[in-house]
Amino acid sequence: MSASPAPARRRLHPLGRALRRMWPLTTRGVGAVVIGIAAIVCAHAFGVVELVYVGVLLLVIVALGWVSLWFVHRYGEVSRSFSPDVAAVGNESVVTVHATARGGLSGAIARWTDILPEGVEGEASGILAGAAALDHVRLTYRIRGTRRGIRDVGPFSIVVTDPFGFTRRNVRAGGVEPITVAPATVTLPPLTEYPGEAGGSLHTATHQLGEGADNLIPRAYAPGDSMRRINWRASAHHDELMVRQEEQESTPEATVVLDRAAARWAPAASRPGEDPTFEAAVTATISAAARLAREGYDVTVIDTDAHPIGAPVPAGDIVAVEQLALDLATIVTGSDDRLASLPRLFAGTVAGPVVVVSARVTAADAEALAPLVAHSALPVLLAADSSVDALERASAAGWRAAALSADGDLTETWRAATEWGTARAR
Repeated sequence: MSASPAPARRRLHPLGRALRRMWPLTTRGVGAVVIGIAAIVCAHAFGVVELVYVGVLLLVIVALGWVSLWFVHRYGEVSRSFSPDVAAVGNESVVTVHATARGGLSGAIARWTDILPEGVEGEASGILAGAAALDHVRLTYRIRGTRRGIRDVGPFSIVVTDPFGFTRRNVRAGGVEPITVAPATVTLPPLTEYPGEAGGSLHTATHQLGEGADNLIPRAYAPGDSMRRINWRASAHHDELMVRQEEQESTPEATVVLDRAAARWAPAASRPGEDPTFEAAVTATISAAARLAREGYDVTVIDTDAHPIGAPVPAGDIVAVEQLALDLATIVTGSDDRLASLPRLFAGTVAGPVVVVSARVTAADAEALAPLVAHSALPVLLAADSSVDALERASAAGWRAAALSADGDLTETWRAATEWGTARAR
């Protein structure tokens, strides 16, 4: 049974909504009670006995309608399912509600509402057709995540009105069920430097002893090599003994660093989905990880304390990217400010692409990050709320730097950083 859309209603104060739920009379019912009492009063005042019957009849009908809602209608358990289970910001998820509800008198009208939390939008209301004969109710509606985090949907509410429309009963059935709203993953442009074809999963490394591989290449014979490994065809071609050396594929690594230092972000970033700038940083983190995985890199996401954020993403593993998005659904700020010491994590190594996502990068921070450039094949810096001077200093040091903003186009920001390497304020 699909939900028929209900007209938008003005939001009331919580106390006003509670009183409205408790009040048993509709506007028509209030009018009927007022007319009934007025008819009885006028009957005594003017001596018109017939008005007594009219007044009593109205009051009795209102009372019977109220009694029917309590002793005839019954409601049972409510359960929900979400498809997909995780709703990314900006994407829709279908909610299916299963409820047990049975009406009583023919003509009764039941309106249902599933209460949605902040961060989730949708038309979660409608009218139950044939409320007098319902037993098992199946309702569907769509929601759209607008804020990252774990959001509670529910409880389920049914407002049933008697056939005359005089009285109503508000019933809340079942509890709340959480749905995870993950950050949006933006499809970023491919890398123009160090793409997967040149530096990704097709890159090969040779074992000198040729152990445990499938692809074979010839090399010159060396003392100690087994005679069984001599490649006679290659030996005839080179006029010297050649042996089979095996080649195995290796996958280079990339690192995405999300700066979670509380000092660099607004206080609202300590709660998922509250700070738009931090949300842009989280979206940039998952989007960069997804792009690098598509390029053929094994991707590790860490913070500036070198603590891993989620599980590593193997090259080309879309499921692992989705799991990383789920891990980032509840990420907040709270770590110490260690951005300046980030180069120490890569000292003595030659890393692949390193993408740093931060906020409020200063000129001093740009100077401190400069040594990391020598240890990364593609150093990318995406910084929010940073001065143009700081990004220009980072670019001069070799960073592919670009400004990150909550209302900016992440695709263009990524392209500006990876293709031109210039700081651009947006």
